[in-house]
Amino acid sequence: MAASAAVPQKIKESVGDRIFLTVVYTVLILVVIVVLYPLVFIISSSISSPAAVTSGRVWLWPVDISFKGFKVLFSTHEIISGYANSIFYTAAGTLISVTLTIMIAYPLSRRAFFGRNVLMMIITFTMIFSGGLIPTYMVVRELHLIDTRWALLIPNAIWVWQVIIARSFFQSSIPEELLEASEIDGCSDMRFIRSVVLPLSKPIIAVLVLMYAVGQWNSYFDALIYLKSADLFPLQLVLRSIIIQNNSAGAMDAMAMVERQQMAELLKYALIVVATLPVLVIYPFVQRYFVQGMLVGSVKG
Repeated sequence: MAASAAVPQKIKESVGDRIFLTVVYTVLILVVIVVLYPLVFIISSSISSPAAVTSGRVWLWPVDISFKGFKVLFSTHEIISGYANSIFYTAAGTLISVTLTIMIAYPLSRRAFFGRNVLMMIITFTMIFSGGLIPTYMVVRELHLIDTRWALLIPNAIWVWQVIIARSFFQSSIPEELLEASEIDGCSDMRFIRSVVLPLSKPIIAVLVLMYAVGQWNSYFDALIYLKSADLFPLQLVLRSIIIQNNSAGAMDAMAMVERQQMAELLKYALIVVATLPVLVIYPFVQRYFVQGMLVGSVKG
């Protein structure tokens, strides 16, 4: 008679393990609730009636569903123009920043690059000490970038922290032996970067794209300082102007003032949804590269 196959026995969890897992799941559920509740509240408030938002009747689900806030926003030409400008600044700024970051981070990751430690120390120094707002403004003015699109693309094109992350990734993921083998085969530096480094660096490129894109999309202070023409304003600056206009009270009766205050409160939530929606849509597609790139890039420094 053939021996019967052994049936694997399920390992029984101890009471301590079950208590530990219960605590872990409870904490995770609480964290998810804490993270998701503000998002759900903002979305619900943005599609509720102005009176319901002002009176505090919205706490989770929409009350008296109304899209009045979005209608007011998208009925103005400035919103469409601001969206187009922000998309341009984000796309062009991210392309410039990622390109320059890779160009400076890769040479600094190679041991054969002369003076790389001194250059890295100088670059890191700029992360701790900066010239300040007024000297930076004077430099931008002398370069004739005031009230131009370049003022939002060039001055903050490279972030030191991103250079450090990219440099660590190249050091840990692109071995020196691979470079030496390519040099023996007659491969030039530019071709090595184009054919070897970039295809192997998709995780860190995704990290850089996400960081620079989010930073460029959310930035408004540089536009507030450097731009004067309204047709160049990014979305964030346009939204700021709309909030200020709706909060300013002129000569009007009590009923009109109440309605204006209600609309101003509703617009705040609608503006948050409008400003964060592109980031929420893009993030899921690069999230796995983001985690992988951050982990690999943090192995060595």
